[in-house]
Amino acid sequence: MTLEALTTVHDLLQDRGAFAQHQERNLRAETVRELGRKIEAAGVEYIYYALPTLGSRMVAKMVPANHFRRNLEKGICFHRTALSDLQTDRYGALIGGGVEAHEFWALPEPDTFVVLPWDTKVARIFCTAYEPPHLPEVGGRPLAIDSRALLIRAHQAFTSRTGFEVRSGTEPEMTWEGPGMEVVKKPGSSPAYQVENLERMRPIYKQLVSYGKAMGLDMIEGDYEDDGQLELNWMYDRVENTADRLVTYRQICKQVAREFGVTASFMPKPYNGQMGNGCHHNLSLWAGDTNVIEDQGRVELHVTETAKHAIGGLLEHAPGSMAVMASTVNSYKRFWDAGQFAPSLANWGLDSRACLVRISANGRMEYRVPDAAVNPYLSHTLIIAAMEDGLNRKINPGLPDETGASSQGQLPLTLGDAVDAFARDTYLTGQLPADLVGIYTQLKQEEWARYCGAITEWDREMYWETIP
Repeated sequence: MTLEALTTVHDLLQDRGAFAQHQERNLRAETVRELGRKIEAAGVEYIYYALPTLGSRMVAKMVPANHFRRNLEKGICFHRTALSDLQTDRYGALIGGGVEAHEFWALPEPDTFVVLPWDTKVARIFCTAYEPPHLPEVGGRPLAIDSRALLIRAHQAFTSRTGFEVRSGTEPEMTWEGPGMEVVKKPGSSPAYQVENLERMRPIYKQLVSYGKAMGLDMIEGDYEDDGQLELNWMYDRVENTADRLVTYRQICKQVAREFGVTASFMPKPYNGQMGNGCHHNLSLWAGDTNVIEDQGRVELHVTETAKHAIGGLLEHAPGSMAVMASTVNSYKRFWDAGQFAPSLANWGLDSRACLVRISANGRMEYRVPDAAVNPYLSHTLIIAAMEDGLNRKINPGLPDETGASSQGQLPLTLGDAVDAFARDTYLTGQLPADLVGIYTQLKQEEWARYCGAITEWDREMYWETIP
């Protein structure tokens, strides 16, 4: 079966020839020659062969660079549970197959080769995961829980069916703590946008921007938002490129924090009474060079009928998407702290930061629920699925919300409720591989159960001296 004939994610996951086709591409003479040239020109001696986990961490193996041709052919082997974060359940069993689970084979994507600017002897290449070719029945198929590859395939299939390309720009926020991070602000006011606070962060943002540019991010702007909170942005692109750049940016932030002896956290809600760390997804649909979100004949805030149907799909499936968009127990603290710009209703509005979907003046749909802990490969996969349902069924999102108070429904406000909503949305789960749905659900159920069973300082303060 040709690649063009594979129009659904499920079709693609059944393709036993996928490993061999990838291997063949890797071993083309020009591919081997070009990667060898890049390695030699940069003086690279070591390569990280990397993949994102379901929890959006990166796992990798380091291989001396002189073995690159062997890795192009043979790939790298990992224990299967590496992509489920090597997380155990409360009884000690590894989620995703246990100790006895088969390994998977990961073939590198040579065009993702990039040198680490803080140590130019080291480079990174993203990989795509496959079932081991020698296994009966499934050998050579794409691995169902490889979220990076899933997004690439989902976008490809969406474009094949609709003719649209999805582009995205993310707004990751993170909180910095350590020497020199002291905040300047008046009591009762916000430190947002103040130059003095930006100046205190100047050595850090300069290094972040420098490293970002070196690793292929077209850095465009940044600002200081709340106590210790910095947001830097780069140019929007196809969703799979944006997702790669977000996980790269996180790696950069951790490295810069080490260099300055401070910490950088993408924890969604570090403090009460202050802004959480969001990661808004700014979405647009393109037919060639035309953004079909914008009504070109009008000058005020506006959207096309196509955009309204896409928004309708996003709102329809917002509750079921929450377990991915707000993926941790801590994520839901954002929605309980009033006045913190985190939407808890399924609504949309024209330039309204109180809404789940905000229509901006430059022709984008700002999806405001995702936080800084999000797996961008999974979030964009669900966004694509939700928008396609809206387009196919011509879902009406209703009138834009002028107050931020009306909606098509309440969003889940705990991780436990979000996991239940995810399971109920059979359209969304039907767009994902069954193995991924099962393992992701188990991971989130386990996280919620561990939290519910944890005794915290809050429990002590509330009950130790006050009962009866």
